[in-house]
Order: sequence, then C-alpha cells, then structure tokens
Amino acid sequence: MSSSDSSDRPEGDDANNPFRGTPFEQLFSGGMAGPLGNMLGGAGGAGGFDLSAIFGQIQAMMQPHDGALNWDLAADLARKQVAQEPDPSPTSKQSDAVADAVRLADLWLEETTSFPSAVTTTAAWSRAEWVVATLDAWKVLVEPVAEQSVSGLSSALPEEARAQAGPILGILGQAVGGMLAQQVGTGLGHLAGSVLGATDVGLPLTAPGKAALVPANVAAFAEGLDVSDDDVLLYLALREAAHQRLFAAVPWLRDHLVGAVTEYASGVEINVEGMQQRVEEQMRGLDPSNPAALQELLEGGLFDVPRSPAQQAALERLEIALALVEGWVDEVVSMATAERMPTAGRLQEAVRRRRATGGPAEETFAALVGLELRPRRLRDAATLWASLRDRQGVEARDGVWTHPDLLPTSTDLDDPLGFREGATAPEALGEDDFDAELRKLLDGE
Repeated sequence: MSSSDSSDRPEGDDANNPFRGTPFEQLFSGGMAGPLGNMLGGAGGAGGFDLSAIFGQIQAMMQPHDGALNWDLAADLARKQVAQEPDPSPTSKQSDAVADAVRLADLWLEETTSFPSAVTTTAAWSRAEWVVATLDAWKVLVEPVAEQSVSGLSSALPEEARAQAGPILGILGQAVGGMLAQQVGTGLGHLAGSVLGATDVGLPLTAPGKAALVPANVAAFAEGLDVSDDDVLLYLALREAAHQRLFAAVPWLRDHLVGAVTEYASGVEINVEGMQQRVEEQMRGLDPSNPAALQELLEGGLFDVPRSPAQQAALERLEIALALVEGWVDEVVSMATAERMPTAGRLQEAVRRRRATGGPAEETFAALVGLELRPRRLRDAATLWASLRDRQGVEARDGVWTHPDLLPTSTDLDDPLGFREGATAPEALGEDDFDAELRKLLDGE
C-alpha cells in the first residue's frame, strides 16, 4: 500500500493499522489471510476463516507469564508429549540397579583420571521425571534465545510504527512467548523420549553430584546391540559418573558452555518479512477443523532464520567444547573398560554414532530452538585426549582443563595426534610454581 493513489489507501480498520507500511502490515490488517490478526481479535479472516477449533491452544499461548517464554506451558506440553506413550515410574529394583552400577563405575574410574569422584546421589527417572528435573537448566540455556527473539520483534519495526504499536507489541510479545513455549515444550518432550541420563546431551542439566539414568530409554538403547543389560547399564553409568567428575573438577566449564549459548542468543535477529511470508504460506493450507494443524505449524521452525557470522562462531565454539567433553569422557571410560568389559568396544561405537549424528529428537530440538547439541568431532577429540595421555600421562591430559585458554581448538582437532607434540611431560611443581608457569603460558611467553 505504498502507492499515493487514493484508491489504494486502506479503509476502515486498516486505516488505523499501526503496522501499515511495515512487514507486519498484512499480519494485522482487518481482512488478512494470516493468523495473528485473528489471534488478537482481528475483524474476520479471508473467506470466513474460523479459528474457533483451535482457540484453546491460542488461549494457552496468550496466558500472561514472566520472562520471554511461558515455561509453565512448555513444561505442560513436554509432559503431554511424554504421556503419549507408557512412562511408568522406575521400580525400586531399577533404582537399586542404577545405584549399584554408578558405585562400581566410580571404582573403575579411580584408575583412569586424576579427578576425584563427584557423585553424591543417584536416581532412576521416568521420562516425565527427566523433564521436571532438568527444566531449570533448560531455562538458563533457552531463556537468552527467547528474550532476544521477543525483543527482536519490536526492534525490527521502524521507530514511528513502534511508538504507535506499544500496546499491541505487548500482546504480541505474550503470543510469541507462547509460540516459543510450544516449540521448546515439544522439543523437550521429544528429547525425553530418547535421553539416557542427566548428562547425556553433554551439558550439566542437574545439580552437581546428581547421577541419574532413564531405565526405559536405556532399555530401548540396548535393543539390537547383542550386549547384556548389565553391561549396557554399567557402561552408561561409567559415562554418567565420568561427566560428573569432569564438571565438578572444572568449575568454569558450566559457564563456558552456557556462555557459548548466550553469545549465540545475543546475535538472534528476527526476519520479520520472512516470518510473515512463512506464516501466510502455511496458513493458506491450514484446515480449521483440524486442531492438530496449528501444532504442526508451531513445530515447523516458525522462528528459524539464517544465522549471523557471530552466531555461527558461537555455535562452533559450543560444538568444539561439547566434543572435548564427550571425547574426554569417551577416553577415560575406554581406559576403565579395556581389561574388564569385552563388549565395551561395541557399546563405545554405538554411543559415538548416537552422539555424533544425533537422533530425530535432537534434530527436532535443534530446528526449533537453534541449538546444536551434537559433538560431531567426538572421535577426533577422543583421539587427541588418548594421544596426549599416551605421551605425557593422565595428569597432563587432565591438566589441560586447568583453564579454558588451554583447551584444544578446532585446528588442534584437525591434527589430534599433534596436539602439544613438542611438549614434554611436566615435572612436579608446587602450587606457586604452577601458577607462575600458567601465567607465562597465558601471557604468551
């Protein structure tokens, strides 16, 4: 409606549309074909399009909530997703089996790493219990992305349109927060259907010292491996206990991983025009008599936009860090099982494939939230840690985690056997000497 011809000028409600002349114009016009005008009380859709069949979902999205994302709605949707299949609470026998496996795993790990045991409690979770137990951690990870997505809607508007549309932007922010909650809740529900434990995605999702496994998913993982259930449980307990040791011994690691996510979030930009086009295209074929159609729309990556170079760099840093974490765990578990578990090689390969390629659940979450949780370079990282241990010993390998600036880079993973190839095993240093040498290294001396 940029033409000066009076016949092209908007009439009626469209004349007062604060978004006129912006990419939002068609979304909020009285006779639009898109969805948001109807959501916010627009004057009827094209062709009498009726959203009454899906008002329940819209009302849930529009509920007031604190923060950028409606976490109550996300948690409810995740639990409903989980409830679509049987999800019994683990029995006392299963809980005891997990506890016994973790205790044995901790004993085996004593010989493979200089990091002390960090497990204080164990648990066997149902899928729904995994959702509840890890929700606070997901809030820390996802909230920055959600905040930037919601604030990006207003910043994408011209200043004059933003001033006129203040009240509507508030309502729109609630709607967008609800839409994001739909996406995140669905993603968490799918993840709960396949995740094996508290640290299975490579991030610390529970309080320190809480080692937990999901028996139902462990059993599903074991199918077709031709490995005894006891070996599968023990191998996964070894990985869980190793993660706990690493995160407890390296106190900056949590913030390092979360920081990469926050850096990614700071670069989120909302492509308003592209979002409008996608919504309109998807709504044209939406069947109002099918309530599931809206769910399909919301699961379709509504806010998926091209990543900026800064975002891509942040995601690469996150992916490298996850690969180093998973590679270190792979290395110490491999040492622990080398002489004790003949089936360990088969289990190692199964875990590597699963983590490196990801499953449908992780792909869904990555598409909805934009976070890649797959350490594709796990094998390179495991080779690097094993090579360093062979040349310089366990303490030198674990000593790399002393400071984030000492961690291997993407270039190091390109040549994992050459990492610190010219370095010799460090002599025993006192605490003051060690600090002095570390300062020299960080200062480039």
